[in-house]
Amino acid sequence: MVLAAKIFVVREENDLPLLATKLKNFRLEQDLSVEDQGFNLVSEISDLEIAKDSLSGTFSFDTVFTVNQRGKPMPMTRTYQAPFSFDLFEKSLYLTVFEKKSRANGVANEMSKALFMSLGQIVEARIQPDVLKRFHEENFDNTKVIFFDGVDLPNISKLSLYGEVLGNTTLYNDYLTHGQLWYIVFQARKQGYTIGLTRSCIVTSFSRVDLPDFKAFIKREIFPLIG
Repeated sequence: MVLAAKIFVVREENDLPLLATKLKNFRLEQDLSVEDQGFNLVSEISDLEIAKDSLSGTFSFDTVFTVNQRGKPMPMTRTYQAPFSFDLFEKSLYLTVFEKKSRANGVANEMSKALFMSLGQIVEARIQPDVLKRFHEENFDNTKVIFFDGVDLPNISKLSLYGEVLGNTTLYNDYLTHGQLWYIVFQARKQGYTIGLTRSCIVTSFSRVDLPDFKAFIKREIFPLIG
C-alpha cells in the first residue's frame, strides 16, 4: 500500500500544549447543495495525543463526489481520515499530514484557520536544490528516478532520468547544467524502503510500511533536509 505525506512549517508557534487545547474540540460543519440535494459536511479532529515533542491525531473531513447511476448524476459523500503529527525538530515545528498533496494542503489550511484564525501561518516546507542534490549524491547507487525542474531549454519544462547509478552518468551532469533536482525516488539505506521525495516535501513510500515506522523515517531522514 502506497503511503503519502506532506510536510509543512508552523510559523512563530511551538507551544504544543497550547495547540492541543485549541484543537481539542475542533469541529466544523458546512451545508452544501449538489444536484438539488443537501449535505451537511463535517470536519473534526479526534485521537489527539501529546508527547514531549509531538502532538498527533486524525483530521476527518467529508467531501461530495458524483457518480453516474443509470445515466443520472448521483452525488454521494465520502469521509477521509488524515492522520497528522506536529513535531518539534531543533528550532522548528513541523506539521506532517499523511494524505495526498491536495487533501494535505486542505488540512493544513484548516489547521491554520483553527489555530491562528487565518491562512498563512502553516506553510509549505522546502528542501533547497543544493541540499536535495547533495542528499542524492551521497546515495548514488540507491537513486532510481530523478526529475529536474527550472529547465532552461526552450519548450521543455522537466527532464527525467530512470535507471541504476544515475549519478554516475554523463547525462546526469549535463542535465544539472540545465535544471535543478525536483523529485527523486531512492531506496533508503537502512530500512530498504523505496521512497519518493520532492523539494516541496511530499514524501511517498512505495514499500509496505506501517504508519508509525513511516513517521519515524520522515522525522529521522527528511526533517534534517528542510531549510
